[in-house]
Amino acid sequence: MKSGILILSLAALLFTSCRHKDLYMEEEMSSQLQVVFDWSNAPEADPTSMALYLYEDDGRNPMRFIFANKTGGLIKSPFGNHHAICMNADNTDWARIRNHESVETLEICTQDAMEIGSRADDSSTVPRPEGTENERIAATPGMLWGSRRNDIAIMPHSGMQTITMYPVEAVCHYTVDIYDVTNLEEIESSAVDATLSGMAEGYNHGQESPTDNTVSFKFDLKGNAAEKNLHGEFLTFGECPDNDARHYLTLYMVLNDGSKWYQTYDVSDQVTKAPDPKHVHIIIRGLNLPEPPQEGDSELKTDVNEWQAVNIGLKM
Repeated sequence: MKSGILILSLAALLFTSCRHKDLYMEEEMSSQLQVVFDWSNAPEADPTSMALYLYEDDGRNPMRFIFANKTGGLIKSPFGNHHAICMNADNTDWARIRNHESVETLEICTQDAMEIGSRADDSSTVPRPEGTENERIAATPGMLWGSRRNDIAIMPHSGMQTITMYPVEAVCHYTVDIYDVTNLEEIESSAVDATLSGMAEGYNHGQESPTDNTVSFKFDLKGNAAEKNLHGEFLTFGECPDNDARHYLTLYMVLNDGSKWYQTYDVSDQVTKAPDPKHVHIIIRGLNLPEPPQEGDSELKTDVNEWQAVNIGLKM
């Protein structure tokens, strides 16, 4: 076994006479296999480690191998027909892998986003656009590459065999720009929490497609008072393949006086009709934030613990 390749064994070795026989039988019924990750479909990808799930012919009973590089290495596999799924294994603290028991259902999704509004409120208590109240508010994913192969026949007495996997980028790049923002200097820390609804919750590696259930992704917008704009970039799994969910962009703003404001935009057309669905750019023009109340304006003061809508005309 090459150094730098970690194999997660399926069972502990028990040094008994029966087990010695089992090990001998496994040795006779398995073969070394060279795994190669070919990055011609994602030439700019640079993961530091890769995972390979090798399934039996019925699509179940996976073996998982980890390679401490992006190029591949040697593994040992039982004879027979197999299916394989690969994905990067680095920088995946954000990831939740589920339904890995079957090659058809292996999915990756993200953790919950716990707090919104300068990290002041639990995400379950903030105002939500109508129709999205039941969507989970999720953290955005990190970089993800992967691919699947079905035509793997590992045969005895055939010498060293090679499987080549061709990973592709499985996430989408989203950018949000909000221009002509007035009173931006009143936003606490010049940062805004935001959510985008109606997005695919995860990526199904077995189907090589986004999942068909929706979440609202939470992300950050950074303000530039001099330029009077807000800017954010984040990754998603894209839109659900068979779901016509609306996409609402909601901003959650905490001003320096502690008051909380929110504003929602329907950006469905900008998402669904984007020229490149892998690179979506959402643009909003004109956002007038409330001016802080002046001393003596008691009628303008409200409970700072309550979210208030920015009820000012906006143009897209």
